[in-house]
Amino acid sequence: MVIMFFALLFVAAAIAGATAFVIFWPLALVHLRDRHPEVKAQLGEGAFIKPEALWWLFSGRYRQIRDPQFTGLATPARVALIVIASSLVLAGLLWLISKATSP
Repeated sequence: MVIMFFALLFVAAAIAGATAFVIFWPLALVHLRDRHPEVKAQLGEGAFIKPEALWWLFSGRYRQIRDPQFTGLATPARVALIVIASSLVLAGLLWLISKATSP
């Protein structure tokens, strides 16, 4: 019972991360569109959910752009993406543990 409670807490953390991601990542993409069109062209259209663009953000390659305003938007988006991924993985593991230990 307690294990499932903690699994739900991880799901809540993933939802909070998704909220932050939906706020910061579009702002970062708009900044790229307006100030760094060559990078925006590299990421392509539909970069919001494009796996290559998300991996570019997740891996931290956005730091190659020497623009403190952009990194100020992209860093919270990256943290949110990491929170989403890690929280969902941990929630899944706890769910599996609860299934394995239930009578």
